[in-house]
Amino acid sequence: MSLSHLAKLSGKELIAAIARDYAGRVAVTSSFGAESAVLLDLVAQVDPSLPVIFLDTDELFDETVQYRAVLEAKLGLTNVIVVRPTDEDRKDAEELWRTDIDRCCELRKVRPLAKAVAGFEALIDGRKRAHGAERDALGTIQLSGGVVKVSPLANWDGDQIEAHFVARDLPRHPLVAQGYRSIGCWPCTRPTKPGESPRAGRWAGSAKTECGIHTAPLGAKD
Repeated sequence: MSLSHLAKLSGKELIAAIARDYAGRVAVTSSFGAESAVLLDLVAQVDPSLPVIFLDTDELFDETVQYRAVLEAKLGLTNVIVVRPTDEDRKDAEELWRTDIDRCCELRKVRPLAKAVAGFEALIDGRKRAHGAERDALGTIQLSGGVVKVSPLANWDGDQIEAHFVARDLPRHPLVAQGYRSIGCWPCTRPTKPGESPRAGRWAGSAKTECGIHTAPLGAKD
């Protein structure tokens, strides 16, 4: 199946096609955040043994770490891989979120994830156009450094996400009830205000909208 044909698919159909065409060479990346249950539910329906890479930056909310365990059990995911920054990078990044958020993300997120996904030729993520900013024109299929980046929910809106939560009786991230609509590291995440986009609570007060893991050419190479 060509990439142009794949680009016509979305949701579970796209995940199934990628899992088939890139068998053994595909991984899912997930923050286990506010809307992550929808993508992970679709993944579990296709193949619960697909590698799901969870990046623990050492600055996550406790609720996120607990939610990972809840979703893993609820959905029957059997291959969740927890990735962390090295001790050296974690030490170098200590309190760096106060002075250099880009460098902090580089050490806590980009570097460890780059190591974890090396060799994979297709990477599935939960990004959506509805989140705005740099994701406004996001397609379901993108090529980055020879790696196929797959966003099966790119064209899903908030109503579709909510409907899936209800239809599948998916558990919610505990912080959603407190107004968090996009959840990353605790120092750089706040609840969103009425009328704000879902990601307005990330790095609020700065021009930063992405941590770097979706803009860097990760995967394959080796």
